[in-house]
Amino acid sequence: MAEIPSFTQLITNPEIVRQGHLAEKIVILDGLPGCGKTLFSPIISAMDRVELLNYAFEIEYVCRLFYLNKIQKDAAIAMVRMLTDHKLYQTMMGRETNFRYSDLSSVFNDSNPWRYFKRIFQKGKEMTVPDRIKREKPILNLTTHNMLRLGEPLFTALEDRLVFIEIVRHPLYMIVQQTLNMERLLDNPRDIDIYIKSDSDQLPWYAYQWEDLFKKSNPVEKAIYTIHHTSKLTEDFKSKHNGLIKGKTLTIPFESFVLDPWPYLKKIEDFVDSKITSKTKRIIKKQNVPREKISEGIPLAIYKRCGWEEPDQSISEKEELEKRRQFAVDQGANDISLKALDEMCKEYETHYYQIN
Repeated sequence: MAEIPSFTQLITNPEIVRQGHLAEKIVILDGLPGCGKTLFSPIISAMDRVELLNYAFEIEYVCRLFYLNKIQKDAAIAMVRMLTDHKLYQTMMGRETNFRYSDLSSVFNDSNPWRYFKRIFQKGKEMTVPDRIKREKPILNLTTHNMLRLGEPLFTALEDRLVFIEIVRHPLYMIVQQTLNMERLLDNPRDIDIYIKSDSDQLPWYAYQWEDLFKKSNPVEKAIYTIHHTSKLTEDFKSKHNGLIKGKTLTIPFESFVLDPWPYLKKIEDFVDSKITSKTKRIIKKQNVPREKISEGIPLAIYKRCGWEEPDQSISEKEELEKRRQFAVDQGANDISLKALDEMCKEYETHYYQIN
């Protein structure tokens, strides 16, 4: 009689892999809180074959844990590949799709909502969705936060399938929202993010390696130092990994785009391998782009909660910035943090957009 085989352990530390993929093209729209990502996401989603905006929190968590040396590189890379394919598969199946009416990522805010209603009733047998993916060539559309500085697993995992669009914005236009985030989200169970332990405290992952300064800073100083620290690490990553990200990244200054979007839209069109359609143009108009003044956003409730106010038409663009700097002063920013803020503003205006 045949013996039961012995299941002797041969591999003590297996390498985690994922070969093959479903998602042929993934667009990731990234930037700091308050940079204007949610203006761009619906515009890109309205391009030919591009899917509904998806927030990629699971992928963010994986990359943050890798940055903190809590996940090995092979596991992080495999997880990115798995999660991008899973998001596309679920989206094409009509699963995990946001039907909450007022959300920015809702089907109802998409340029073509009926495709998602249709999918609810389509067949979902073993090869139906993979075959439809091959035939329709959908482009997965993800929005992330502060990911470029953590991008090694992303670019390594997705290679030429990845299109990474970095949105940058003048620091003074991000300072209000980030200050409010520091006041409302830190230590709030609603903030479902990675935290690290520091003595008896828990701190957000982005305070790693400057914990003492973070703890002794007030909310507006935390916001200033976070923008400063993140921006520096992002530029360091871009310089160090130029070979890895070359040809896969596109940086767009918010100010230049909202005043004259068409040169950037053409670049996005070529970069993503898609086309601008009549739906795209309609969404561009809905976002009040192009506009005569940078601050002329749209009065959505979520923007108001993040500190957006109706622009004062009687003041110049420069005076708009001065008003936001005064906000930092009024909130108690000390001299050192204000110096860091002024340096960031000068650097941004040198490299991206000079506001007059």
